[in-house]
Amino acid sequence: MSTEISIKDAAQMLSISEQRVRTLCRIDELEARKVGNSWQINMESLNKYGLKTAHMVAENHAAYTTTSKPVALSFFSGAMGLDLGIEKAGFEVRLACEVDKYCRQTIALNRPNTALLDDITKYSAEQIRKEAGLTASDDIDLIAGGPPCQAFSTAGKRKGFNDERGNVFLKYLDLCLELKPKYFVIENVRGLLSCPMDHRPHDQRGDGFPDLSEDELKGGALNFVISRLDNSGYGYSFNLYNSANFGTPQIRERVILIGSRDGTPPPYLIPTHTEDGSLGLPKWNNLRQAISDIDKHEHLNFPEKRLKYYRLLKSGQNWRNLPEELQKEAMGKSFYSGGGKTGFLRRLAWDRPSPTLVTHPAMPATDLAHPDMDRPLSVQEYKRIQQFPDDWQLAGPLVQQYKQVGNAVPVGLGFSVGKLVMDLIQGVDVLSPVGFKYSRYKNTCDVEWRKLFNAQLKVTGSLSDRLQA
Repeated sequence: MSTEISIKDAAQMLSISEQRVRTLCRIDELEARKVGNSWQINMESLNKYGLKTAHMVAENHAAYTTTSKPVALSFFSGAMGLDLGIEKAGFEVRLACEVDKYCRQTIALNRPNTALLDDITKYSAEQIRKEAGLTASDDIDLIAGGPPCQAFSTAGKRKGFNDERGNVFLKYLDLCLELKPKYFVIENVRGLLSCPMDHRPHDQRGDGFPDLSEDELKGGALNFVISRLDNSGYGYSFNLYNSANFGTPQIRERVILIGSRDGTPPPYLIPTHTEDGSLGLPKWNNLRQAISDIDKHEHLNFPEKRLKYYRLLKSGQNWRNLPEELQKEAMGKSFYSGGGKTGFLRRLAWDRPSPTLVTHPAMPATDLAHPDMDRPLSVQEYKRIQQFPDDWQLAGPLVQQYKQVGNAVPVGLGFSVGKLVMDLIQGVDVLSPVGFKYSRYKNTCDVEWRKLFNAQLKVTGSLSDRLQA
């Protein structure tokens, strides 16, 4: 029988009034039964409510149960988009490591038996094995994680590994090499391909200044990572993948590096969709297929000053589709600035994948408006676009729920990663399509990227030779 507690104890655990607890019982927010004039509350129901509403803390704990499936460990787990895909491919995600309060509560709500840890820098490889229920001799099949990407984002200051968030990237790499899994995955933003390890200010370059060092070149941070891998014996490959090519109704590009303990570079991910239906694959999934049948919506709202323009726009349109005078009125000074500005007053198109989801759908420069309705996308629509199950519970206030889903790896992309690794573990022959265009950008796979980086080195070396002469 489930443990039950009193109104008084429940109020203390949630730090709310006893009257509020009674109300939650009456409106069935808490599972409870009436005994005389009072209530007896189901403890499991109370824990779930407390986590979802952020009234309770998700505590660290070891794995409560284990299975015989191939073992995966997750770091920087977020709302578990990557992990859900890996699970779908047949792995047991034995451990999740995450510092964000609301993400931790989401993990505890949905995967209560999975080990939960917080700051990755606090744990040794030995401690991680222990918390995951693994002995020193147990093999780890897969480690997966997306270290914080802000240090490498093209929108940030590009501090790379000199940023504190960059340092946890290196901690993650160290753990991967020490734990020695069969395979490990690093997921990150496109900026990782071009971010230097050490950034030299632009006013300190050119005539009168030394040439850029190897660490200061574009891509210096990634070069440092793969130099570590070269010395470790791990084989690796990476590419910039568009999630729409893997069934996600969203154009979202992420760098995914896969390391292999046997020293063999893994093949690239196998696409399941193409933009035009080539290679005998289905066309990209679109927004209508993803969200048109959702009934219940929780969403933020646009201010009235923006709604007046949205009422004039149709599916797939943005501010450029307004009459010129209204464009100037709506955009203000931004009208005269450069750049595409396609995120301003943007209605999504029914017949296309969504653009990349952001952490807030109603910020002026990155609006994500419903194709027809005068509102931003709802959290439920966010979940569908990122391919989370409808019953996946998100903890915290609405803005935090948007943030968790917006930061996630699409489940379809995670599944493609998991399936590739599972096939390799099981000895299945995997053949990547020859000449497939994974991204709209050039030099984004490991082979082409290395050629480009080496070309920079040659230029820098020739300049140094001339100066010495």
